Amino acid sequence: MDMAPSNRKQLTHDRILDTAAGVLRESGFGGVGVADIMKRAGLTHGGFYAHFPSRDALLVEALDRAGQDSHARLQRSVASLESKSASRFRALVDSYLSERHLKSAESGCPVAALASELPRQSEAVRTAGAARVTSLISAVQAALSPDHPAEAAGIAASQLVGALQIARALGDNARGRRHLAASRRFLLEQFENAPRRDKSR
Repeated sequence: MDMAPSNRKQLTHDRILDTAAGVLRESGFGGVGVADIMKRAGLTHGGFYAHFPSRDALLVEALDRAGQDSHARLQRSVASLESKSASRFRALVDSYLSERHLKSAESGCPVAALASELPRQSEAVRTAGAARVTSLISAVQAALSPDHPAEAAGIAASQLVGALQIARALGDNARGRRHLAASRRFLLEQFENAPRRDKSR
């Protein structure tokens, strides 16, 4: 039984998106060329505009796809670690700042992979990027104790992202792994427990 044309088109669209999402995280915005993405997806260059009106439209959807995939992977990892008696925040920190995440930028968090490039992109791409940042902060917020102030989630998220970026700059080696380990310890010391109340107030 032949597949309906609409289903074939959606499958092709998803294949392009999955390819672009991986290349985007691995090589940055400059690495996403229409011809190369279509070739990697096993498709002809001319078929691109049947799916996307422009390269920017592809980038917006690829950012969203990368974010959804990364979020789902992170949540699965957090759930697995949390079931082993870790707190939810500890599980999130251990997962985000893992050696596996260090060496797999192409399937990891798009915020860590792309944050420094976002200010130079088009407004539509910047908006899509800001949505990914908001999603990450929300995930951190959900893992923190509710006694933490509202701004704690954004601060912790920025430290997670920065620690991973610096570890990747150092490399998938002993120095990079030591930086991740030190960052995990620091974040847990700072954020794992509810803040102490000032009894003098």
